[in-house]
Amino acid sequence: MERKPIEKPDLREKGAARDGQPQALDRRLFMQLLAFGDCRDTHGVIEALESMSADGSFEGVVYEDLNDPNGIGVLAMHEDPGHFVADFRDTLNRKPFSKLSLKPRFTMLGRTYSIGYEPDLEDSLLARPRATALNPDWPWAVWYPLRRSGAFMQLPPERQREILMEHGTIGRSFGQADYAHDIR
Repeated sequence: MERKPIEKPDLREKGAARDGQPQALDRRLFMQLLAFGDCRDTHGVIEALESMSADGSFEGVVYEDLNDPNGIGVLAMHEDPGHFVADFRDTLNRKPFSKLSLKPRFTMLGRTYSIGYEPDLEDSLLARPRATALNPDWPWAVWYPLRRSGAFMQLPPERQREILMEHGTIGRSFGQADYAHDIR
């Protein structure tokens, strides 16, 4: 009996049809948020990351932690997830980061994703998340992990879409009023 070759899964993100053609993109933006304590020199951290940026290997932002006067958050973004275990990891093992204490319970790693209705898939997956995270007019952020419960995943797809559309409508209203901006 001959084995059929295993078909590769299609991992591309899909968006709404554009000019009658389906949109698909095999690029996405990966983001890692790391929290640190014992940072008494935020400017030194920023300088270290800016020097990394000169060669194009760092794209991100540094937040000062509202709940810890010596705490910071570092958000790094890259289209290649390997960046986080190569260049970025090397930077984190040098000063000033080697002197900071990592807060692993606040660490998050995620990627942008589509829900299939995006009119401009590249903007939704790459440009808008960057613009939102790097916008100097929004100097603070609230990061939280989105975890869907098992009960949600067991709902019929139509009901899941309804819930997600309601959630999206509420989020867009906050964004349009310039109260909060979502990075999905």
